[in-house]
Amino acid sequence: MRLTAKIKLLPTPDQQRALQQTLETANAACTTISQSAWATKTFRQFDIHRLCYADIRAAFGLSAQMTVRCIAKVADAYKLDRETQRIFTAHGAIAYDDRILSWNMAAPSVSIWTLDGRQSIPFVCGPRQWELLQTQRGETDLALVNGQWYLLAACEIEEPTPADVEDALGVDLGIVNLATDSDGETHSGAQVETVRVRQQRRRDRLQAVGTRSAKRRGCPLGQKECWEATPLPGGRQPLSCQETGHQGQRGDPLGAALDCP
Repeated sequence: MRLTAKIKLLPTPDQQRALQQTLETANAACTTISQSAWATKTFRQFDIHRLCYADIRAAFGLSAQMTVRCIAKVADAYKLDRETQRIFTAHGAIAYDDRILSWNMAAPSVSIWTLDGRQSIPFVCGPRQWELLQTQRGETDLALVNGQWYLLAACEIEEPTPADVEDALGVDLGIVNLATDSDGETHSGAQVETVRVRQQRRRDRLQAVGTRSAKRRGCPLGQKECWEATPLPGGRQPLSCQETGHQGQRGDPLGAALDCP
């Protein structure tokens, strides 16, 4: 099973500039490759490589492997359809492989290629991410998210063995009420709705002011509300074991549905 570990980098100001310059240059190269691919109707990775590899290296000063990764990004973008020309944003994520990024778990740090040469950058992560990194395989994406630098590392782990289930609680998910369980208890989600209405009023007041300070304070509220309102897979909202009184564990169907610890 493949999971992604999100790792936060701690670059110095000079390293941040190097990373940003590399990200912007690589995405500009992707847009140029996409223009050539679209003009010649060449969409397979091998054919794109033959078409523009040498020109891209000379024009943008990228390493051989970074150029290959940019070509791969363009080819992957055209796999969905070939009806629209692809344009890449300046700060879109770029994939690294083992030739241009290596992990030093003892430090901990990563050695990553940039236009200013190799940079050794420390990173931090939680215990779960550290555990996943022990099985890191394949590509790692460099991403700039809200001014912070992250590595999104692909990790291969073994499928967990499902636990035996002796008892179960039926849960019917709805729209008016979040859920109704087989014991007859209804979970309305009134507390969630109260918080949502309160935050919306705060955002309305800040938007009415319209100053830079108000916008700065209102933006995180919108991001927080978006995160809280995002449904889980299947269109359901989070529902905890404590809310239903279910004493389950991860691995059993109801525990998964109710997000048991």
